[in-house]
Amino acid sequence: MEEVILVDKQDNPIGKMEKLQAHVEGLLHRAFSIFIFNENGDLLLQQRALSKYHSGGLWTNSCCSHPRVNETLSFATERRLQEELGFTTQVIEIDSILYKAAFGNGLTEHEFDYIFIGEYNGLVDFNPEEVEQVKFISRKDLDQWLIDQPSDFTAWFPLCWEKVKNELDKNSRAIA
Repeated sequence: MEEVILVDKQDNPIGKMEKLQAHVEGLLHRAFSIFIFNENGDLLLQQRALSKYHSGGLWTNSCCSHPRVNETLSFATERRLQEELGFTTQVIEIDSILYKAAFGNGLTEHEFDYIFIGEYNGLVDFNPEEVEQVKFISRKDLDQWLIDQPSDFTAWFPLCWEKVKNELDKNSRAIA
């Protein structure tokens, strides 16, 4: 049974709950979203597997999940990159968001979501139980896609993407 860490609005742990039940009740829990760029500055997007319990078939950031109880964010991000995309790479925490989004299937995503960025240029051997497909896309093309077809993306993606772009622009990182 997969559990999530329930938190308050300052991300203080207040309990734990089975993952699906937390989404049924719409309770605030800890999560993370990872944005992986290649050496050209293109973002690795994933299309969530059609079988996912929510947002199946939608496009989103490179990897996202929930840390397990008693698991550090550092360990959780490394674990999920390997489980979903078949690789690991160093990631840097840049920000966080708190959001709530209801889905048509009776589930609600309510997360304190830590945002990480990293760079990777090797093989992406994604897990088909988690990911339908992946692709690299330029910032310009992604921004246009978000304008033209916002319904192609998960609820959290545009919120996190704005934070990532602000961080990249502010710090003129090599990942541009």
